[in-house]
Amino acid sequence: MTAPAGLAAALPQYSVGNKIGSGGMGVVYEGVHRSLGRHVAIKQLPADLIGDPDVNARFDREARVLAKLDHPHIVPVYDYVQTGRDNLLVMEKLDGGTVYSRFHGAGLTGEQSCAITLATLGGLHAAHTAGVLHLDVKPKNLLFTSAGVIKVADFGIAQVVSEGATMVTHAGEVLGTPAYIAPEQAMGNALSPAADVYAAGTVLYELLCGELPYDRTRGAVSMMRQRIFNDPQPLPRVPEPLATVVMNSLARDPLHRYRDAEAFAVDLSAAATAVFGPGWLERSQVPVHLGPRVMGSITQQLHRQPDAPTVITPPVRGTVPEPTRSIDLADLRGKGLRPASELMSPSGPSPLWPGLAGAVAVIVLAMLPFLAPTTVTHDPTIQGLQVDGQSVPGQVRLDLTRDFPITGPKAEGNIVFELNAAGIPLGGREIPASAITPTGNSFTANVDPESYQRWLVGGAVTGKVQFTDGRAQEFTVVTGQRLASVMGAGSLLLGLFGIAYLESIMRTLRRGFRRPMAPFSAIPLGALVGGSVWLLASTLTAREPVATWGIACAAVGAVAASLLVLATAWSKRRA
Repeated sequence: MTAPAGLAAALPQYSVGNKIGSGGMGVVYEGVHRSLGRHVAIKQLPADLIGDPDVNARFDREARVLAKLDHPHIVPVYDYVQTGRDNLLVMEKLDGGTVYSRFHGAGLTGEQSCAITLATLGGLHAAHTAGVLHLDVKPKNLLFTSAGVIKVADFGIAQVVSEGATMVTHAGEVLGTPAYIAPEQAMGNALSPAADVYAAGTVLYELLCGELPYDRTRGAVSMMRQRIFNDPQPLPRVPEPLATVVMNSLARDPLHRYRDAEAFAVDLSAAATAVFGPGWLERSQVPVHLGPRVMGSITQQLHRQPDAPTVITPPVRGTVPEPTRSIDLADLRGKGLRPASELMSPSGPSPLWPGLAGAVAVIVLAMLPFLAPTTVTHDPTIQGLQVDGQSVPGQVRLDLTRDFPITGPKAEGNIVFELNAAGIPLGGREIPASAITPTGNSFTANVDPESYQRWLVGGAVTGKVQFTDGRAQEFTVVTGQRLASVMGAGSLLLGLFGIAYLESIMRTLRRGFRRPMAPFSAIPLGALVGGSVWLLASTLTAREPVATWGIACAAVGAVAASLLVLATAWSKRRA
């Protein structure tokens, strides 16, 4: 197919030939510089078909940076031209075919696949350093020169056309190549070099095993959703540590991937040396320009295993064509584009109501412990009973670090003094009859508190004096300890533990992991937080703990936690 007349008129210094290729980002024609005799490839980007008034300005800005890239593994851009209708890039013409054609032809060995990826990462790192993202790394954009050198083509084209967003038609056709894009690119989030790291890792995954890390049979949008919500399938039939390096490059969270292309290359070079043995790069017959850090990584690995065996792998051949349909810019007439992020998450219920209900429950939980009465009314059952000189069943202030007396009406047998919080025993003392001093119709007994009680008890608790004849008197005990007690500090630590665990669950959901049981798992954690809030508030404000209020706070905490986790899960599904 010959070039349009307008294209030849826009490039008078070139003799424009036939169309030699096309893809989602433009149409390519061959050409020859009239005076230099240099063979070139001319990529045509018909900006008017996109309908974006800013595309020309973006192209001009991006093309200036692309023209300055100078790296052995980047296809050089010689010129760019803007007309009233077209944007044109003039690049080096490469005649050695693409990685895609070789992979689907004779196939590639593991050594060749790793060498190709090292060359790709070298070009990517140079571009990233210059501030250019590729955003469409795939086997068809990795080209061979006639000497077998890998060069990365189409830098920045996706950024020029759509500002990094993955665009789809209403029919679900994708502008770009969904098989290799990073999760954050599919979602329309902010992009960084980690997006290209992910794409390069996907290419290497495919070259090593012949498959993609996700199901390729269910369409483009489904494939992008898998990247957002599911972990990639483990790399089959590839030994460690190479498989680990590849899987690290495919982490869904950009923060968990390699921070840049060079870091990926450093680990990949060491892993390939460990797996394939010395001289693997030379055996691959793929010339690679290695940076100092990557070369040093290979050298260090060889020093660690000087006697490693040489491993030669059979070629892996691609048998499935490009798995998802991507559309050419020329196919876009009459087809409205929208960001793929609009289709990424399945429709679901709104997180607004569970979120609001959860927030209300949190407010109720914060207030509920302070609505409890400061003291509990205890019925007087033993007249004239005093503890440390204070009449009961009134409120008694005790210092549990010292002995204190109990006086009361004459009683036979032993006397038991004990403490509890909402019915939970906190220890006590049994005073034998031999240690009780009778005085007329009354008695005096000295209580020596257990040593651990001074650290265990904080705020207000319930005290009890029990006689052998069955008579018992309960009363409120207030101590001087507050936070510096097991009741105070322990409840604080338990509450913080529950909150941290709940945040971990919600963080997992925010990262896109599906956890259907998460709202139910949050119930006991929320109950723990609610009970801890109640006990901490009771201790700090010296409120006598009552089981009913504790149960109420635990229930509110369970409801709040479950609702907030549910809201997080629903919001992520609709993001």
